[in-house]
Amino acid sequence: MWLYVAALVGLWYLLRWYREKQVVSHLRDKYVFITGCDSGFGHLLARQLDLRGLRVLAACLTEKGAQQLRDQTSDRLETVILDVTKTESISAATQWVKERVGDRGLWGLVNNAGISVPTAPNEWLTKYDFMKILDVNLLGLLEVTLSLLSLVRKARGRVVNVSSVMGRLSLFGGGYCISKYGVEAFSDSLRRELSYFGVKVALIEPGYFNTNVTSPEKISRAIQEAWDWISPEVKEIYGEKFPASVKESVEKLESKCCNSLYLVTNCMDHALTACHPHTRYSPGWDAKLLFIPMSYMPTWLVEAMMYWRSPRPIKAL
Repeated sequence: MWLYVAALVGLWYLLRWYREKQVVSHLRDKYVFITGCDSGFGHLLARQLDLRGLRVLAACLTEKGAQQLRDQTSDRLETVILDVTKTESISAATQWVKERVGDRGLWGLVNNAGISVPTAPNEWLTKYDFMKILDVNLLGLLEVTLSLLSLVRKARGRVVNVSSVMGRLSLFGGGYCISKYGVEAFSDSLRRELSYFGVKVALIEPGYFNTNVTSPEKISRAIQEAWDWISPEVKEIYGEKFPASVKESVEKLESKCCNSLYLVTNCMDHALTACHPHTRYSPGWDAKLLFIPMSYMPTWLVEAMMYWRSPRPIKAL
């Protein structure tokens, strides 16, 4: 009996492995547009796909970032300056992409651009602080996608949206988790709508990796700036030692971050080039073994875990 079960399980894994290894044909003729290529995942993915022979169209925020990328890649790769918070910049980049892909359409769109600050307890922040992150991580992603959707549909291609495990589990204040929940919702509805036209939509939900998004210096600076702005009344409730405790936790973040960025870019690569891409990818052991399981736990249990690890305001009950 158990032998038959083991054989069936083994056969299932073999078939799954075979499906995952199947790659789409004519990769050298396919164009992929990637946002946020100055550093981190976008920079590495652009180089990785260029090595595979794809026609990479890399969007960078700065000319310096674009030049550094061009210096490390082949002549096939082309760059464009893009600020995803500005409609005119997105329109110009869309026209630039149309001129290059022509009638072939755009095989892949990778929405990777993102920021993580300002981040602090919600009460310390303003509407502008939330909007600063939402403009990049969610509204910018929406506008870029809608601008290029017709080109992706023409190629029956792929949309790859970079979310986060924080799109499953909101563990801290500010606009970051909100933006990633929005990316998850948008991607789910978009996937169902575009499935009628042969377009596949994938979500990348990384755990903690060592990029600008998880920079302890940037996050600690944002916390201090938010603290300096809030009213004396709120400061009295939290206590003068509270920001230092939060920043101490943030500084420990660097040692917990994974340096193997290729774990994320390999997932993006698979989503773009596999015949049968996944709906969701969760690179990183912390994502697989901690954050994703936590997202299915009862709320009271998750909050008990968070209370145990988090600093407490001085006037907490």
